[in-house]
Amino acid sequence: MSKPLIGIILGAILGAFDGLTAWFTPAVRDQIGGIVVGSTIKGLIAGIAIGFFARKFNSLPLGLLFGLLIGALLAFLVALMQHGYYFQIILPGSLVGLIVGFATQKYGSAPAPART
Repeated sequence: MSKPLIGIILGAILGAFDGLTAWFTPAVRDQIGGIVVGSTIKGLIAGIAIGFFARKFNSLPLGLLFGLLIGALLAFLVALMQHGYYFQIILPGSLVGLIVGFATQKYGSAPAPART
């Protein structure tokens, strides 16, 4: 499976789980549906970016760092829009990026060379 495809699939799945962690914040439990949808979309965006990065740079340490940074950046932007809950949003978002960065580098296949 290609690196971007792994990033997209895993980003969406882990993004949904990221959104489900909002259940542990009682003040936002009534908004859980929107949070899960938003986190899934955030995971998709992170997965696409991380997958294409992994296709260009075949390095596990760089993939981990890029995944962590993308996950943290996207989560930080969401936290800014919420004006709070920074730790509760950024921590799981960063972990999603880190895991997707690892998986795309470790399990994704490199693109086949072009035939002439």
